[in-house]
Amino acid sequence: MNETLGRSYLQKAHLRLAALEFYHERRGYSDVVREAQECVELALKGLLRHIGVEPPKQHDVGALVVGSRALLHPATHASLDRVAAISKRLRKEREFAFYGDDDFVPTEEYSAEDARRAIEDATFVVATADAALSSVPADTRPASEQDAAADPKG
Repeated sequence: MNETLGRSYLQKAHLRLAALEFYHERRGYSDVVREAQECVELALKGLLRHIGVEPPKQHDVGALVVGSRALLHPATHASLDRVAAISKRLRKEREFAFYGDDDFVPTEEYSAEDARRAIEDATFVVATADAALSSVPADTRPASEQDAAADPKG
């Protein structure tokens, strides 16, 4: 089930990734940033589910992905710190990009450059998750062993 749900999350991330260009072409730069964050979140949660780690109900799971390094193919290790940094940065932008604030109007504050960076970052994270899913078999260990492996305290 985790493998299937994990791949489903990654499919949803790919769909959102394609939508980013739609928003960008229409100068919806704040929407690009917001959707890029969701794209990153889905890709990383899909990756975690695929390796048997239940993702928490929070938007930034980058640190958990880094903490799960041992469960991932070594070829993905070099990308994990950047993936975590992207997840953290976009998480910080999430609410502002969507709702704004009295002194922060999203449609006025985000630029084409902000949107392009969000697209590039989301593309990198999705590509990293794709590579990880294609190089890591689904976790078939018993749930108790999966929980022990996912718990950084041991």
